Amino acid sequence: MTFFQDNTVGRIWGVFGLLWLLPAFFGKRTIQRQTSGSRLLQIILVAAAYFLVFARDLPFPVLNLRLTPAAPSVAMLGYGLLLAGMLFATWARIFLGGNWSSSVTLKQNHTLVRTGPYRLVRHPIYTGLLLALLGTAIAVGELRCFLGLMLAAIAWKLKSVTEEAFMLQQFGEQYTHYRREVKALVPYLW
Repeated sequence: MTFFQDNTVGRIWGVFGLLWLLPAFFGKRTIQRQTSGSRLLQIILVAAAYFLVFARDLPFPVLNLRLTPAAPSVAMLGYGLLLAGMLFATWARIFLGGNWSSSVTLKQNHTLVRTGPYRLVRHPIYTGLLLALLGTAIAVGELRCFLGLMLAAIAWKLKSVTEEAFMLQQFGEQYTHYRREVKALVPYLW
């Protein structure tokens, strides 16, 4: 069992991860950061999620149970959602620019971004990554992938709560107004 299998889904996620991390070296200076405890919990949950998604032949056979049909049309649907999610997350990352950080932070000269994907949802990076994980789960089709998706959703929900507190602290009524206008993860719904 290896963490990243030599398969199409693994290669797509690998390239995405590399391209995702490179711009992190050019962000604004951090002036406030989330607590180490909350960050550690999020890292553990996301790491467990990605482990479940990419590890094969786990010692618990029920985790390898196939939930989606092994049909090319189902796989193509999964790949389509995977790529759409990655594109949406990347679009959000571009609009966030130097404000982005892998942990919850406030940056020097932090700005409230409300354009691009941020006019559709307040946390479009999480929306995109969750959509990509859903696509992965559909394409691979095994229970472990859907459990990984749920763990990632919990991690990013916890992270979004911390982000919301930071944004309220920094932007006050402006952010409160934004929260009333724009849903958190799913446009017009949630």
